[in-house]
Amino acid sequence: MADQHLQPLLHDLVGVVLAPTSALTDADGQLRPAGVQGVFHADARVLRQAELRIDGREPEAIGNAPDGPHGARFVSLARWLGDPGPDPTVRIDRIRRAVPRGLTEEIHVVSTAADPVRATVTLRLGCDLAPIEMVKSGIPVSPLDAKSGQPDQLSWTAEGITVTVTGDGAGAHTGIEAGASASPTDPTDVVADPEPAVPTLSWSIDLPPRGRTVLRWRLLVDDPRAVVVTPAREPAWSRPEVRADDPRLARLLDRSLDDLRALRLAEADTPHEVFIGAGVPWFLTLFGRDSLWAARMLLPLGTDLAASTLRVLARRQGSRIDVRSGEAPGKIMHELRRHEFVAVGNGLRLPAAYYGTIDATLLWVSLLHDAWRWGLADEEIVPLLPHLEAALGWLAEHADPDGDGFVEYLDDSGQGLANQGWKDSHDSVRFRDGSLARPPIALAEVQGYAHRAALDGAALLDAFDRPGGQRWREYAAALAERFRARFWVDGPLGAHPALALDRDKRPVDSLTSNLGHLLGTGLLSRTESAQVADLLGGPALAGGFGLRTMSAEDAGFSPLSYHCGSIWAHDTAIAIGGLAAEGFATQAARLADGLLSAAEAFDYRLPELYGGDDRTTLGRPLPYPAACRPQAWSAAAAVVLLQAAVGLYPDVPANRIELRPLATTPFGAITVRRLRVAGNPVDITVDHAGTATLRR
Repeated sequence: MADQHLQPLLHDLVGVVLAPTSALTDADGQLRPAGVQGVFHADARVLRQAELRIDGREPEAIGNAPDGPHGARFVSLARWLGDPGPDPTVRIDRIRRAVPRGLTEEIHVVSTAADPVRATVTLRLGCDLAPIEMVKSGIPVSPLDAKSGQPDQLSWTAEGITVTVTGDGAGAHTGIEAGASASPTDPTDVVADPEPAVPTLSWSIDLPPRGRTVLRWRLLVDDPRAVVVTPAREPAWSRPEVRADDPRLARLLDRSLDDLRALRLAEADTPHEVFIGAGVPWFLTLFGRDSLWAARMLLPLGTDLAASTLRVLARRQGSRIDVRSGEAPGKIMHELRRHEFVAVGNGLRLPAAYYGTIDATLLWVSLLHDAWRWGLADEEIVPLLPHLEAALGWLAEHADPDGDGFVEYLDDSGQGLANQGWKDSHDSVRFRDGSLARPPIALAEVQGYAHRAALDGAALLDAFDRPGGQRWREYAAALAERFRARFWVDGPLGAHPALALDRDKRPVDSLTSNLGHLLGTGLLSRTESAQVADLLGGPALAGGFGLRTMSAEDAGFSPLSYHCGSIWAHDTAIAIGGLAAEGFATQAARLADGLLSAAEAFDYRLPELYGGDDRTTLGRPLPYPAACRPQAWSAAAAVVLLQAAVGLYPDVPANRIELRPLATTPFGAITVRRLRVAGNPVDITVDHAGTATLRR
């Protein structure tokens, strides 16, 4: 039997992030040469090992905690040093921070012992310069075979206290600098031992009674081939202040905004145009769908992120037909990498700029419309109108290859993504009996996105005196009728829209979370929306800590599958937003409470996804062990909860703001300061009776 290579697990690792740099280590702070542990920079692992020893022994870890938006603190003990007795008297705090193009760490060694403490502190280092797709594959990587093909020479040199790693295999160069300072004693000595493959920094420390010292080292990355960089400016969105009877929302929002700050990226040639990278570690780059959803969810905090995300993606809008990359005229791209992304073992080979997404183009149109409604200035919209028309042209000419009236996808290259909606795993589109649907696939939520994009595009065309608005209103009306006739099925829990139509135009009759994306698109009638709302709030889909991706009644359900029973925070938030906007408060409140309970269990850093077990099984959600964390749209889900709670729905072009807070919420009374509409701060208070008051 051939060796089976499994994607490494990362649910119990601790991350620090300042995109495009991230570090994932064990909970004790040690960076061990195993699995996905390492320091990554723009799709390459630039450091794979940083293990601390004191007198040759590992300190004993006792805890860790976040330290600002880009850092973490790891606390451990050296119980063999210091005074005898049960109380530890030598403590080590490792304070690690991601910084632009690298990482810094301070090692605080603190003694409360009555006698002097002498010890040698060592830090063993290692590097492999492995590309992210090789790490993700689970194939063991050695320093000399990190890159497919042969890397340039990899060498370690030492000059005084500097250790330098070079290698062009992934286009990255890594430098490590080390130093020390002590208080109240003199600076400690630091030397570099350049033993091949395992260089070691060594500090000799000599602490007086109740003394301390601070040891420092810094990772420096020079990566001229990186396609993404740390933005040149600070976040443009506001940071709301929240007070609510339920404190979980404020805690989730604070941690989420820190994570979103850390996930900001820009392209190397336009460092002032900011977007949100999808997630650590696998997807810390530009992703059309993810970056668009994150920007859309953050609109209550301002429109600047939406505007720059729209411009970044418009610059790369498709202009030709290319089967291998999935590019088509007017199409918005899926993802951007430094080089071809090759997933070992499954035949996936994605070009550096890949367009294999069925929904990003539609979401781009609706983000432009929603940003306009939230107050994006006309002078920022007008330059994007040709891109809007090109996107609508893609919907008209390329989104329905067989002409049946539905938007569908098929990977013609044989090397791209088989499924190209947000549930893009190979087995995500299943019938109720668990069997797989065959492409081409027309997803239910994509028809909703198309309906909404047609209406949104029509509104923008009319408002800016462009032709074509009536055409797209007629398209939306006809699509709604076709959808009603072909997608609705009778299930064990009642009638509902099918997940998709398969290649034979059969409804894929499983009951899934995709239904939640239809709310707010205008595709459903009020009666149909009420039926969908009841299913979204029922135990089969909402019995866990949020919205299950697939009903527990379906044969394909598995609570730890990627897309067939797990719970995704952004998916739950989209359903909550739709339910709240359409007035289904009870169902929205149930899902919101599940999401807040999950946030509490994950220390308010919501992962990409987690297990869909029933709440009664363990009393807390199980992690999905390969989930990204932090992740863009999971963090942005906190803002969706906030908007639903206060019910803020502006229409700046019409000079109107509606307040429709949830009548039933898990939050209780809530006051929010520094939301933003048309660039102006807005404060909202919702009392226990559900009455909202707005102050500008």
